[in-house]
Amino acid sequence: MKFLWPEALPLLLLLPVIAGLYVWLLGRRKRLAVRYANLPLVREAMGRAAGWRRHVPPLLFLGALAALLVAIARPQAVITLPSQQDVVILAMDVSGSMRATDVEPNRLVASQNAAKAFIAEQPATTRIGIVSFAGTAALVQPPTRNREDLLAAIDRFQLQRATAIGSGIIVSLAAIFPDAGIDISQFTTGRDQRAQPIDAAKKSDKPAHQPVPPGSYASAAIILLTDGQRTTGPDPLEAAKLAADRGVRVFTVGVGTPQGEVIGFEGWSMRVRLDEDTLKKIAGITHGEYFYAGTAVDLRKIYENLNARLVFERKETEVSALFAGLGAVLALVAAALSVFWFHRIL
Repeated sequence: MKFLWPEALPLLLLLPVIAGLYVWLLGRRKRLAVRYANLPLVREAMGRAAGWRRHVPPLLFLGALAALLVAIARPQAVITLPSQQDVVILAMDVSGSMRATDVEPNRLVASQNAAKAFIAEQPATTRIGIVSFAGTAALVQPPTRNREDLLAAIDRFQLQRATAIGSGIIVSLAAIFPDAGIDISQFTTGRDQRAQPIDAAKKSDKPAHQPVPPGSYASAAIILLTDGQRTTGPDPLEAAKLAADRGVRVFTVGVGTPQGEVIGFEGWSMRVRLDEDTLKKIAGITHGEYFYAGTAVDLRKIYENLNARLVFERKETEVSALFAGLGAVLALVAAALSVFWFHRIL
């Protein structure tokens, strides 16, 4: 547990002082009581409920004071809370290698089925967008709450050549921030070049975006699925940095074999290899997470896992109100018991 105002914690040292003062007052009360000659009068003065009950309200009050002092220090804890996710972008690879049948019935159909199941489990308030990428990337369905439109967009996937993972990330960001002026044309696309934005002053009169901490934007996330490695388009790691600067997490899902295999189709063949290293780096840069799916069952479980992570998330949250509420309850219970047992408040 962390504290935003740790300088308030020394106030807790008052608790043993108060406890010591209480013990001293009890001793003083006993010394005064022995001055009376009439013992029944002593018992009446000390109360018929003398014994362990006399100490319960003060102890509860001391606990209430401790909770309130902790609340003043503004404690923070990592707890699981309902997510405020409003937009989720599914960026899905539709390159030719997705026709491979190592994931039954094939990689594309398995990913489509898993994506549909994921969509069905999302809260009705979550808007979902669909981006497909191969040699280029396209927003095939802008973020919407209409589940039928989303399913229809997934069914319309057409396989193409090449794999531009960086383009998929950038187009996804443009869908999340439609007014930010993010355009794929702002980035170089050479295979061996790093994605670099063109002079912003020439492209827009808008002020430059001020980077925020990675993973800090809780209103949107990108789920990127691919079975290969980048063959064209912007550098995926530079695209990931663009997402990180805007606080958007990218969860990456790898389908296929890291060792690579040759896939044949209609008289031509190609070798495809899953670039796990890049996918792990993309997830790391954006504070997302990487998942590997070797079978259709694995892929379905991954999407179920992602659904749980997006609906509920663990994050550092200030819990001062919990301690303040606990302190108030303990104080009320202490007062109520004191009135019920001794007809007075403490």
